Amino acid sequence: MQKTIQYIRAELAPFYPETEISGFIQMIMNSVLGLSYTQMILEKDRVLESSETDQIKAIVERLKTHEPIQYILGVAEFYGLELNVQPGVLIPRTETEELVDWICKTKIPASAKILDIGTGSGCISLALKNELPAAAVMTVDVSEKALSIATENAKKNGLDVSFEHTDILKWHERSWPQFDVIVSNPPYVMECEKKQMEANVLEYEPGLALFVSDTDPLIFYRTIAQFALKQLNENGYLFFEINENLGDEMVALVKQLGFKSIELRRDLNGKNRMLRCQK
Repeated sequence: MQKTIQYIRAELAPFYPETEISGFIQMIMNSVLGLSYTQMILEKDRVLESSETDQIKAIVERLKTHEPIQYILGVAEFYGLELNVQPGVLIPRTETEELVDWICKTKIPASAKILDIGTGSGCISLALKNELPAAAVMTVDVSEKALSIATENAKKNGLDVSFEHTDILKWHERSWPQFDVIVSNPPYVMECEKKQMEANVLEYEPGLALFVSDTDPLIFYRTIAQFALKQLNENGYLFFEINENLGDEMVALVKQLGFKSIELRRDLNGKNRMLRCQK
């Protein structure tokens, strides 16, 4: 065990900071050996099977190419849930957990009707259903692959959420029920911001879920806000995860459309990351 941990640290040191490598070690040992952090310490002298060391070496080699460890292991933790993830859906972020937490702490009906737009892995809708079991949660995505993964995650966690294949940019082409809460973490990274992004995101995560054009970066927010004006019940809530550089523009957008009680919130890193308003 100790030699294997030393091997991982030495191999990944040129590629990642020490704190990130420590996190990788815990995730690898849990995935390959089924050990918690405490068990890993208690079993520090354990002799690994050759099949186990082979698995670990294969993971390390993939990490050297900056492939996200969540895709390598096939799972990600999100707000107390274990979710399957693979290329085709974004890896759930801690900032999105903060958005879910904000929704859960907002005074909404216990049996609220909630819509999650652009669900990806299903992280937002499944976390909300897990925390608000009496709520009726519906989720839509333009990606059939994402919906397939989200459906698997709902079954895996025993959560009853409905999934539908829909392009929200064409929302007017179908009928919709009314909702108490609409939430979305839509594509919001501008093409001009690509150069600031890490290789593990650019090369592996789905561009469809990440990028918008520089000429109209608010296209999804504007469309969803217009949709929410029609489909939210009176005093219903609209929540967004947003581009940290477009906070003022987002406030101006929903204010112009007539929303009230507008609040911009910073994430734990001090970045404008979330917006809440009411119809």
